[in-house]
Amino acid sequence: MSASSSRADRADARKVEGSRRKISKPSPQDSSTAVRTTRDPLTEEFLRYLANERNASPRTLKAYRHALTSFRAENKTPWKKCAADDFRNYLFAVMKRGQARSYVRLQFSALRTFYQFLAARKQLRHNPVREVQLPKMEKKLPLVLTRQQVEELLAAPTREPKSRSAPSWMPLRDVGIMELFYSSGLRLSELAALDVADVDPYTESVRVFGKGRKERVCPVGLPALEAIQKYRATANVHAGPLFINKARRRMSARSVWLVLKRYVRRTSIPISMSPHKLRHSFATHMLDRGADLRSVQALLGHASLSTTQIYPHVTVERLKKAYADAHPRA
Repeated sequence: MSASSSRADRADARKVEGSRRKISKPSPQDSSTAVRTTRDPLTEEFLRYLANERNASPRTLKAYRHALTSFRAENKTPWKKCAADDFRNYLFAVMKRGQARSYVRLQFSALRTFYQFLAARKQLRHNPVREVQLPKMEKKLPLVLTRQQVEELLAAPTREPKSRSAPSWMPLRDVGIMELFYSSGLRLSELAALDVADVDPYTESVRVFGKGRKERVCPVGLPALEAIQKYRATANVHAGPLFINKARRRMSARSVWLVLKRYVRRTSIPISMSPHKLRHSFATHMLDRGADLRSVQALLGHASLSTTQIYPHVTVERLKKAYADAHPRA
């Protein structure tokens, strides 16, 4: 091998090594991505506090994480150095994007709770989020079903032809699901999480774990108890999850929601339906028949009476409509 060819080979090797260094060196865009994906220690400590000490649900933890990371994506100021104007600017940016007021208030509720945590655990003297004036919530009254519409919905599973692939007990299960929704005013997540042992036919009650794993006991009406008992006997369900799917596993909350949505299509109900509307209907019909607000609050598992106070407005609106429809000089 000649000296000239050896020098050429070494030059080629240096070029290859130089290109490798260029390829391996991170670009500014890559480094910014790394910053975005780096988890904030204070945020992680706060979320652990919510999970371990406040018994926050996975859904709450996800919402709070989203709120904190969304603010951090637009404002890089360290948490302890943020001022009220930082949060006002963020509020303006979120509102400018056309987000619903309920979404905005949820974001700032998470930020406010985070700063309360910093004040208690990190000796932060000032909570800048408190100085931000948030938009008021729109006063939308919940849509509720009439008692006739509820009866039509509860009868739908027994009227609809059963699919050949579906087990014979499935319509009975669906009746039990909807009867229990309306009978006890449960949340979707609460109903999906029920076990057989949670329903006590002797005391005519159901044990429910609501938000924050707070336990409450709700009464269950005889039609719902009979529907659940008939389903359990036919499906041979004696322990474990109360409501099961074809694979005999616990139904997910989404599956329960789809069951209700399917039967609504078979009725004359003109509004889009969700399990929460059955909960609204439960509360409104209770108040229509003379139940007091505190009792309805306890049955619904509301932490604050202000959350329950929307239902008397619904009842008044229904009375006004009945008056307008029936009174000759309305």
